[in-house]
Amino acid sequence: MVFSSITFLLYFLPVTLTAYYLARSVRARNIVLLAASLFFYAWGEPVYVILMMISICGNYFFVRFMDEAREEGRPVRAHLAFAVFWNLAILFFFKYANMMIGLVNRLGGLSLAELKLSLPIGISFYTFQALSYVFDVYRGQARCQKSLPAFALYISMFPQLIAGPIVKYTDIEARLTERSVTPAAFGKGAEYFILGLAKKVLLANNLGSLFTLISGTLPAERSFLMVWLGAVAYTFQIYFDFSGYSDMAIGLGYMLGFRFPMNFNFPYIAGSVTEFWRRWHISLSSWFRDYVYIPLGGNRVGTARHIRNILIVWALTGLWHGASWNFVLWGLYYAVWLILEKYVLGNFLARHRAAGHVMTGFIFIIGWVIFAFTDFSQMGAYLGQMFGIGAAGLANTQTLYLLLTSLVTLLIAAAASTPLVRLLYLKTAEKCRPLALALMAVTLVLCLAYLVYQSYNPFLYFRF
Repeated sequence: MVFSSITFLLYFLPVTLTAYYLARSVRARNIVLLAASLFFYAWGEPVYVILMMISICGNYFFVRFMDEAREEGRPVRAHLAFAVFWNLAILFFFKYANMMIGLVNRLGGLSLAELKLSLPIGISFYTFQALSYVFDVYRGQARCQKSLPAFALYISMFPQLIAGPIVKYTDIEARLTERSVTPAAFGKGAEYFILGLAKKVLLANNLGSLFTLISGTLPAERSFLMVWLGAVAYTFQIYFDFSGYSDMAIGLGYMLGFRFPMNFNFPYIAGSVTEFWRRWHISLSSWFRDYVYIPLGGNRVGTARHIRNILIVWALTGLWHGASWNFVLWGLYYAVWLILEKYVLGNFLARHRAAGHVMTGFIFIIGWVIFAFTDFSQMGAYLGQMFGIGAAGLANTQTLYLLLTSLVTLLIAAAASTPLVRLLYLKTAEKCRPLALALMAVTLVLCLAYLVYQSYNPFLYFRF
């Protein structure tokens, strides 16, 4: 089940919110929310909900044992090591085992059979949440949660279970035991949710169908402008797909009395790759910074070790996104650019902001093409055509048709990827609240109409 579905919008969400508000105490609401979250996950993963519960119970008891050992003055490193091994072993087996089998087969000339396993939805997200809890309790930055249901709710809460944001335990610890929902908070949550739904349904889906059409066109029929049109469409698709889902999650959090962290801050207005990654998937970047980069020494080491730290973090960031080598390449691609910005381009970008915006835009468009193709031959052919190699001329009739029919959507997407649209809405809400509410209502109706009549509704981050 996804947020952008009729089943969720017209059945699951109204029933869940009704039961949630009928429950008077926080304890009762936690039970309702936990039951709804497990049902939500089991809807798409009836078997793997058991795996998630095993992960939850394991982490709960490992941290309890670690906390008890600390209170008794015994060493806790072994408990930490086992908890980390437990989480990474589950993640590796279900997500990366077949990738490693394929590598062994290629390097060793073997023909080992791949495991017949589907990827558990959201496993990367809930595993990283569990690990952040383990690390924070070990460091003394969070208290051990004594209630298993409360800990299970933290891991499995449906708004951020499938695609984040990755929420640290310290972000919501207090609200697990005491919270309330005011009409103003509910209204703010509804606005977040509807705007996120519009990003996903009205923009991401339409732009995604354009990229699917172009990338599926025979290479011999793709012109130079066509492949760039496709790359730009995918660039907008992945942003509105993922940021839309994050906005919906944040909105649901407000409706339920929680405050989830911002996950996107208009990354496409960045003037450098460094700034781009401060604005894109903020919760993931923060996770790797806090639990990998800084423990490795961060930038408070010599140049060689700093470069090593960047390469390690970004190889892992790429690998986190999927069990395919194109993701590793994508991560290392950004590592190279970050290293260049740190040691070569920093002064130039500081002096020439406009050039920085152009360069950064070019870099992340190319990066998304690397991200999009798991097949290296298809990736190479597409990238080659973006630089004029093998392209069917500058443009052709199909290119002009696709450009004209998608131009309005692309212009809206370009505007919506900047603070402009949000500022206009906030100004409207400030001056005429009824008009802002009417805009929200119309937007919701448009989204529902689209979902009823259109079948193209993928969610890119489901595979991560």
